[in-house]
Amino acid sequence: MNATQQLTKKDFIAEGDVKWCPGCGDYSILSSVQTVLPTLGIPKEEFVFISGIGCSSRFPYYMATYGFHTIHGRAPTVASGVKMANPKLSVWMVTGDGDGLSIGANHTMHMLRRNMDLKVMLFNNRIYGLTKGQYSPTSEQGKVTKTSLMGSIDAPLNPVSYAIASGATFVARTSAANPKHMQEVLNAAAAHKGTAFIEIFQNCNIFNDGAFAKYLNKETKDSENLVLEAGKPLLFNQDTLGIVLDTSGPSPELKVEEYKGDSSRFITHNPNADSTTMAYLIGQLGIEDPSFPTAMGIIRQVSRPTYDEVLYAQENEAKAKKGEGSLKELLYSGEIWTVGAEKNSPEPV
Repeated sequence: MNATQQLTKKDFIAEGDVKWCPGCGDYSILSSVQTVLPTLGIPKEEFVFISGIGCSSRFPYYMATYGFHTIHGRAPTVASGVKMANPKLSVWMVTGDGDGLSIGANHTMHMLRRNMDLKVMLFNNRIYGLTKGQYSPTSEQGKVTKTSLMGSIDAPLNPVSYAIASGATFVARTSAANPKHMQEVLNAAAAHKGTAFIEIFQNCNIFNDGAFAKYLNKETKDSENLVLEAGKPLLFNQDTLGIVLDTSGPSPELKVEEYKGDSSRFITHNPNADSTTMAYLIGQLGIEDPSFPTAMGIIRQVSRPTYDEVLYAQENEAKAKKGEGSLKELLYSGEIWTVGAEKNSPEPV
């Protein structure tokens, strides 16, 4: 396809049926991605979608792009390899709270700290859906499931805190129930040079229905959602309440105060700050302490050299100093021998 040809959403819709449960939040995510990609100015053949195992990981089948459906927890490894083999590709990784934060947590962490130029969508439904409803790393304490009959005793993992602590240069949170907001976040992630980590609240209406109801209900959504805007104070509940940093006590802490028009006391959101301190605190709101609203939007966005840029620069530097090199010379350097030969002498290749 000509790179200048105008793509549409239809160009990214694969043939065949989409096989998620009716009402699953994954449909909204799929539709939003297919809406955003044609606007990025990238040729269709340069998109690649990589997934692991889980309901979310069926995603590559439904995209009319290149892709791999890999093995449990190893999507970061394959995605990293694809990007390193061909840095010009736009590589998107699709994972879930189980796939990416349980068996794949170690792989995800190293991908984030390396700052690979990848886009990571983590679908969080707080349950294992594909295997029929076991508790996951993000399930709340006390969650009764088929593998926690008396309630889960594990403390839940906060994906955003995990990503920030792992050194991710772009961290955001959005919801499948808010396609407009999700598409704004996806656009920003696509433009980011480096690893862009997006946690997406996604309802599993079969095994964990209503897990995110408080963010959607008319009576509670205004008080439970803290919509982030760079350069704007942290206000919520229709701008009647805000978040302040209280330094009057023995240690600083975040508090909710009534907003009366003077924003000077309230925290101004700065996702571009070098320090992770405020991003980490904002990412915890509502998750670690439910007395606060939950931050939705871009929490952290900083610039740092990407792994592929640094590695290829290092390779070019080595070539400039030592020349192109030869695989044959490398293999036949040092002590070598031929198995079964009477004398230890190399045979020509």
